[in-house]
Amino acid sequence: MRTVIYPGTFDPITRGHCDLVERASLLFDRVIIAVAESPKKKPLFDLVERVDLAEKATVHLDNVEVQGFSNLLADFTKDVGAGVILRGLRAVSDFEYEFQLANMNRVLAPSVESLFLTPAEAFSYISSTLVREIASLHGDISKFVSPEVEQALKVKFGSPERA
Repeated sequence: MRTVIYPGTFDPITRGHCDLVERASLLFDRVIIAVAESPKKKPLFDLVERVDLAEKATVHLDNVEVQGFSNLLADFTKDVGAGVILRGLRAVSDFEYEFQLANMNRVLAPSVESLFLTPAEAFSYISSTLVREIASLHGDISKFVSPEVEQALKVKFGSPERA
């Protein structure tokens, strides 16, 4: 069984993330969205909330599961038996950082490959940071995230449009 891990903070998961997960689900038998605890990033949503939102956003994909983790990615990859780490590249500016991560992971987990996918053009500009910023100002984020994520952001930011 070919297993790929798609790691990230997913604070929150966006349509861009989901696009990569959907395409990975066609290439691999098992896709694990690995939600990093990332306390240094001070995420808006706690780990349990981010896992829950990722599960809701990908519930339609039978071979996708979501797991939170707080240890070293190389160790988590070994723990779940994954042979590939999936990373997304939105722009050339992402490449240098992702290249550095891939090389570090190659040293820490030599049997694990890194695979880079670019999101569909319609999603290439979306980032969790921008989504949070727009949501904090009560802007329309419905084009960028699933309805469940949109609602969770409205609750977090006390949107007057809360359902």
